[in-house]
Parts: sequence; C-alpha cells; structure tokens
Amino acid sequence: MKKVLIVDDEPSIVTLLSFNLEKEGYHVTSANDGLTGYDLALHQAFDFIILDIMLPGLDGMEITKKLRQEKVDTPILLLTAKDETIDRILGLEIGADDYLTKPFSPREVSARMKAIFRRLQPRNLPHDAAAAANEQEAKSDILTIGEITADLANFEVTVAEASIFLTPKEFELLVYFMKRKDRVIDRDTLLDRIWKFDFAGQSRIVDVHVSHLREKIEKDPKNPEYLVTVRGFGYKFQEPKQ
Repeated sequence: MKKVLIVDDEPSIVTLLSFNLEKEGYHVTSANDGLTGYDLALHQAFDFIILDIMLPGLDGMEITKKLRQEKVDTPILLLTAKDETIDRILGLEIGADDYLTKPFSPREVSARMKAIFRRLQPRNLPHDAAAAANEQEAKSDILTIGEITADLANFEVTVAEASIFLTPKEFELLVYFMKRKDRVIDRDTLLDRIWKFDFAGQSRIVDVHVSHLREKIEKDPKNPEYLVTVRGFGYKFQEPKQ
C-alpha cells in the first residue's frame, strides 16, 4: 500500500482527495498547514506528496525547496489556484515533479500520480528467463559514460564510484542525456520529453536543471566535461576528452 501525504488548508479538497485515493488503495495522511506538512514529509516515509502552494506557516514552494535540500526525493505534485506560467515553471525548477491548477478532478490527480509512478518504476526482470538473458537484461539497466554510472533499476548514480543524490527529475534528465550520448538536444525537446509540458520558449527551467545537474556530476561545473553547451542549439552529453 503506497503512502500519500496531502498538505492543503482547504478541508473540502483534503476530504475529496483522501476519499478517492483511499478507494484506490492508498494510505493517506494529511496536514492543513505548511509547517506540519513539512515536518511529516521530512520525518516520515511517503511514496507521494500532494502539496498546495498557498499554505499558512510555510508555502508549498518553500516546502518543496527545503525537502529537496534535505535530499528527500519523494515525488511532489503541486496544487495551485494560479494559472500563471511563471508559477508553474518556478515550482518545477525547485524540484516538483508535476503540477495541477485548481479546480481539478480526483481522477486527474490519480492519473498524474500513476504517470509519475510509471516513470519511476524499476523494470521487473523475467524470473523464468535463462541466466544469460537475465544477465544481459541487467546490463541494459546500467549506463556508464566516463566515470558516471546510472543504475536504471535502482535509481542510483555514482560519479567516480561515489554515490550522489539526484531528484527524480534530475535522474530522468541525466538518463535521457546519457542514452543520447554525443547528440545535441535543444531545450524545447527537453521540455517536451522530460517535463511533458508545452512551455516553448521557456528555456529557463531546462537551464536551471542542467545547472543543478552539473553541480553534482562535474568536477568543475563552470567548465563542464560531460554536459556541455552547444551555443545556439542546446546541450550535448559526451565522454570527457583525455
């Protein structure tokens, strides 16, 4: 049973979401203010967090930012009454995985959650396959370029054999780049494939995530060796030159 935390100061929304998610088999915990929600998210293990942006005590943006700084990588869905692009982009920049604008239907929330779970779900290796096939399948779940290794099945990344912390979105971005080694990828393509939103021209969200990723995988983020900028086009992931 997956555990879901709902943080919203509107009782009607908490009741509606709790009722529908519990019907689907989720175990739901709720909080109606930011400070309580942050404390729960920080000290208890949840599989998913639904977080309103406008909260008393501590707003949803600040909670998301603090949780990511504390290396809490639980998927976060932001709820907002504002339908402004800048708010959505800011939420995604600081580490949220998705957003919904109020009003919304419980079915839409459930669909967004399942989509995120699918993106994070490790592939199940076939138990009845031959040992050689299993070994080949396991190998396909490991990406290695230079000193960077990404374990797709366990969502782990190491740089020079040292484990590093990545948010789900950072991990997804890294894997996307690694699978397309030496290919130049433009920002609009990354917005479409990684964030699944039509934010054409809103390249800041991509640049911010690339900057965060470089800080974690590059020896010198200001002079990257792996994730390089191709001016006028986008980004390219490459093996460092010897």
